[in-house]
Amino acid sequence: MAVRNIGIIMNGVTGRMGTNQHLIRSILAIRSQGGVALPNGDVIMPDPILVGRQAHKLQALAETHGVARWSTNLEECLADPYNEIYFDSQTTVRRAESIKQAIAAGKHIYCEKPTAVDLDGSMELARIATEAGVKNGVVQDKLFLPGLLKMKRLIDSGFFGRILSVRMEFGYWVFEGDWQPGQRPSWNYRKEDGGGIIVDMFAHWRYVLDNLFGEVKSVSCLAATHIPQRLDEQGAPYACTADDAAYATFELEGGVIVQANSSWAVRVDRDDLLTITVDGTEGSAVAGLRDCKAQHRVNTPKPVWNPDIPNPFKFRDQWVQVPDNQNFDNGFKVQWEMFLKHIVIDTPFPWDLLEGAKGTQLADLALQSWQERRWIDVPKLSLK
Repeated sequence: MAVRNIGIIMNGVTGRMGTNQHLIRSILAIRSQGGVALPNGDVIMPDPILVGRQAHKLQALAETHGVARWSTNLEECLADPYNEIYFDSQTTVRRAESIKQAIAAGKHIYCEKPTAVDLDGSMELARIATEAGVKNGVVQDKLFLPGLLKMKRLIDSGFFGRILSVRMEFGYWVFEGDWQPGQRPSWNYRKEDGGGIIVDMFAHWRYVLDNLFGEVKSVSCLAATHIPQRLDEQGAPYACTADDAAYATFELEGGVIVQANSSWAVRVDRDDLLTITVDGTEGSAVAGLRDCKAQHRVNTPKPVWNPDIPNPFKFRDQWVQVPDNQNFDNGFKVQWEMFLKHIVIDTPFPWDLLEGAKGTQLADLALQSWQERRWIDVPKLSLK
């Protein structure tokens, strides 16, 4: 058995998502399990170097988790041929320029989304990566959630018949920072810093819809800044200049209609922070992050509207859980393993920078729809 060490520049992993999902639960978890096994018996062993702007944070993170390498000098890390992959989980406004540097240095690219602050920036990254011949991928983590994998199993089995509609409910109450600290960073609520729920979440909704239900053809969106002022990490008040809620309708290829509510100003009365309900001619299902419940046509109750008597149905009890039937690993880790195999043995990895640009495109068009108060068609993207 041969071990193939592969150096990975991890830029921006001192943030919550970068630390928890990408460093601890993905790269370090892969190292702890002995690497990524290849069909010939060899093993890929990721070797991270943590990169950022604040040395004390990097040093503390590296020492806490036993990471041998860290640096505040991105250019030096990019110049080292041992480091083959550049990963970026910085704030959106910083991402594109760093990725350009990494492409110019000949590194393979893996990054969080949105890949840039607008479609032009995202398409530029996809174009120059293709021209440079570097492999590239974008995190599409929600495709690997157990709840959505079970939903995909139902779709592939033909359970729904013809899918009619999809309803997506996402969000929770993010505290304003006055009497309880906010549980999201303050930049999320400043447009000038790349914040906004449309920019943040519509990149997710694009790949979920495209991969599960059909390509997005058009969008209508109304958004709002429900909370006009919050307190930042130092307790100082600041004006919220970005949208914190978005109410959208999408039309998909094949005629499927999607309603998607996204809000950081909503209190949760559902099974999970994200629920996706699908109704079809033969059956329906509701997926959360981990669970999925279904109701087939033959088990569908027959309620009749009658407000004059108590409701005789316990609707929530009439659904059946879709069983696990497999072990579900962390979704971020699963995709990291797929990308590492793509780099080393060229297995397929369809979620490249062009796919990432589709998410930025949908966010841009949703913002345009909100501003112009009208439906917007979604053109197909191509590098040709």
